[in-house]
Parts: sequence; C-alpha cells; structure tokens
Amino acid sequence: MGDSFHERHWYRLSALSLALWPLSLLYRLLAALRRAAYRSGGLPAVKLPVPVIVVGNIVVGGTGKTPLVLALAAMLKKCGRRPGIVSRGYGGSAAAPMAVDAASPANLVGDEPLLLARASACPVWIGRDRAKAALALLAAHPDCDVLILDDGLQHYHLARDIEIAVEDGRGAGNGLLLPAGPLREPAARRVDAWVVNAAPAGNHDSSFRMDLRGDEFFSLQQPSVGVRAAALAGKKLHAVAGIGNPQRFFDHLARLGLKTVNHPFPDHHAYAAGELDFAGCEALLMTGKDAVKCEAFSRAHWYALRVEAELAPAFFDFILAKLRASDSKAVGRPN
Repeated sequence: MGDSFHERHWYRLSALSLALWPLSLLYRLLAALRRAAYRSGGLPAVKLPVPVIVVGNIVVGGTGKTPLVLALAAMLKKCGRRPGIVSRGYGGSAAAPMAVDAASPANLVGDEPLLLARASACPVWIGRDRAKAALALLAAHPDCDVLILDDGLQHYHLARDIEIAVEDGRGAGNGLLLPAGPLREPAARRVDAWVVNAAPAGNHDSSFRMDLRGDEFFSLQQPSVGVRAAALAGKKLHAVAGIGNPQRFFDHLARLGLKTVNHPFPDHHAYAAGELDFAGCEALLMTGKDAVKCEAFSRAHWYALRVEAELAPAFFDFILAKLRASDSKAVGRPN
C-alpha cells in the first residue's frame, strides 16, 4: 500500500508540512484557548465523585493505549479497587452512552471498547460525550470507585485527576501540530506520567517504558485454542494490522521469528471478507483489535496475537501514590 500520508509528511519535515506550518500555528492557538477556557471555568468541566485516570496521547494515531488501559485495570483490581472504563467508541455508530459487553457488535460500539470489555472484566461504557458516559456507568455500577478514560486527554469536558500520555518510538514526529504534523497539542504539554511504548523512556519528567509481550496466538473461530509462534514458523504467513502504527505489529512478529507478508490497513479499518483472501496463505495473523471485527467471517487458519503490557513496578507505585493523594483531597469519595 506504500507509505501513508503521515509517514511522508508528519514524521519528517517535508515541503508540504512546511507549507502547512501557518495552519498549525492557528491550530495551536485554538487548542490553547480551548484548554484555557476549561481551566478558567469559562467552559464547564464535569467533576465526578470518583477519581478519573486519563490515558491518551498528544499525537494522532495509535501508540499502545489499549494494552496500557488493560494493565491499569488489572493492577487496580489487584489492589482492591473497582475500576470502570469509559471510551468514545471510535469506529462505532453509537452516539448516546451505552454499555459494552462481550457480545456487543464492533460496528456499533467500536473495536477498542469491545476488546476492553472482553479482556478487562470491568464495566465498559462508551459515548461521544465521555462525561455523560461516565455518569451512566457510575449510575449502573455504584460500587465503581475509579474510572479509566481511554483516549481522552483532550476531552476536557470531563475533569481528571491523573493524566497519562502514551507515545512510541516515533515520538513527536516533526514536532509540528496538525495539519503540518501529528501533534494534537504541543510536545511540552504537561501530564502526570509519560509511558513510552517499546522505546527508552524519554526526557519527560515521570517517564516510564512499556513493552508489549506475547508469543501466543488464538484462533478466531475457537478463542480457547492457543498456538505458539514456534508452531507457525515455516508456514506461508500473511499478517494484517488496522492499527495506528501497523509496523509495530509486523516488527513484533519478526522478533518472534516469523516471516510474514504484511498488509497494513488504516486505523479502525472495517474489514470485508474479500480483503483477506490471500493466495497461498496457510495462516493469517492479526491483532486482537482486528480480530473483533473479523470473527464473524473468520476462517480456521486465522489467528490473533495475545499481548500484555509490561511496565516496571515503579510505574504502578507512582499511579497508586497519585490515586491515594487524589482520594485524600476529595470529600465524599470512596477509598
């Protein structure tokens, strides 16, 4: 499919990105004014009765937020908390707040929320207005004592207690804001913690490395059936990825010793069965995010990779300390 637009213009200084630089200055001004309006109270922000942890990024595209949300939810449950997850439901057709469960259609609720609902065993709600979705979740699950907001760093309408920004080895690209570069906000944007996916922790304060681990695939037709990477070696393999950075998935397969013919697709791509008919394919490999959209027309030789986010204990200690501080400052919040 060749290089995408953002690879050619957002991750280096090109003639086009420089030509768009004046527009990026206007975008920067509007973004700053919007954020200032929420911080000053000119635009109202909804404050919830439980702490809110936001996981997002300052660049357009995927950086590994979903595995981090799952890791945070698992950690909080292990520590005795009762987390809920709120997401926009990008890629789905639902507009009003609604609950997501394991049987929800991906084209209604979005691929990432469906994956979160299946893997987290936490209440998951979606809605274009994240504040309304969060309030609906708390009404349905009054025992919930902390919320994780997936991909909501710029959704200032919902007040937050802890902000986590995720980036990968691509960093801030050419350092320019939209449309000249990939940045939604300036790279100097302050957050509580930076998580860097598959790359050394950066120069930010409170920066932590995250690595995605996994060498087992599950059958789309029989999810309980697992296949190790070693069992696929030597087969004629094709791989698809409709995520923000498909190359990261293909590189992961290569590190597992698998030789694949790679087919990148746009993020949140809605697959059709005919797109995945590859001649001479003995096994088709994909991400879990792709799998929830392909299982309805899957074949016996289609597999998805199981991955888990691996972070140093210091990251979870840092978040728990922030959470305890938030609890102690809030009146009427459950501990």
